[in-house]
Amino acid sequence: QVQLVESGGGLVQAGGTLKLSCAASGSAFKIMVMHWYRQAPGKQRELVAAITSGGVTNYGDSVKGRFTVSRDNAKNTLSLQMNSLKPEDTAVYYCAAYDLLTKRPVVWGRGTQVTVSS
Repeated sequence: QVQLVESGGGLVQAGGTLKLSCAASGSAFKIMVMHWYRQAPGKQRELVAAITSGGVTNYGDSVKGRFTVSRDNAKNTLSLQMNSLKPEDTAVYYCAAYDLLTKRPVVWGRGTQVTVSS
């Protein structure tokens, strides 16, 4: 069973950058599709980025061109580089392991807060 722990959140000014990390335990990480989600107060959870075990990526429309997802299967880590941050990027960010059979996230981290000030 994969366990996930996010880190790297914080307070940043608009236009700034942050890099989130997700440390995974368990050997299954390297074969799993991984997702980054975010949830702002009063809003639904939003898929931010996805990456397959082989490194194929996909992004939500609101972050395309600004965020980059990557993974290091040897180190069991998932990353999200966030550039040109906007106040609307303020949210709790979660990494999640996605199950291709059930087509849903099955393991979640506890989340890390990102706050972008204007």
